Amino acid sequence: MYIIKTEQRFDSAHFLSGYQGKCSNLHGHCWRVIIEVSQENLNMDTQTRGMIADFGSLKADLKELCDYMDHCLIIEEGTLKKTTYDALIDEGFRIVNVPFRPTAENLAKYFYDKMNEKGYCVHRSIVYETENNCAQYSKEGYFLSMGDNNDF
Repeated sequence: MYIIKTEQRFDSAHFLSGYQGKCSNLHGHCWRVIIEVSQENLNMDTQTRGMIADFGSLKADLKELCDYMDHCLIIEEGTLKKTTYDALIDEGFRIVNVPFRPTAENLAKYFYDKMNEKGYCVHRSIVYETENNCAQYSKEGYFLSMGDNNDF
């Protein structure tokens, strides 16, 4: 199995509606997103011969997704009162609505799915919300122990 990976970062705010604890309050993170792409065999066509994917394209596609999330408020749809939401929009705040609670776990699946939609065979997605706390998502059930990889 061949595996390549790239990573990007973005800064954004979120809160966890219905959570009993400090994460129920609006707060921000410097998110780090790592995407691993895998294939059993390397490509044989002219442009990407000997590769899984072009690193430049992989990096650009992940950057596009992270740029969309950069410097915004990520919220679960329907968790703000309409008046609050409208006031924030009126003040010029950029809000990204997602159909899930914006946890590191759900964002790991979000990036996994989005990169798959872009045509990559994603092996796993890892999202750090702090330097020491991360979540990963992989349909293959592939998980390395802490000693095997610095990324998880």
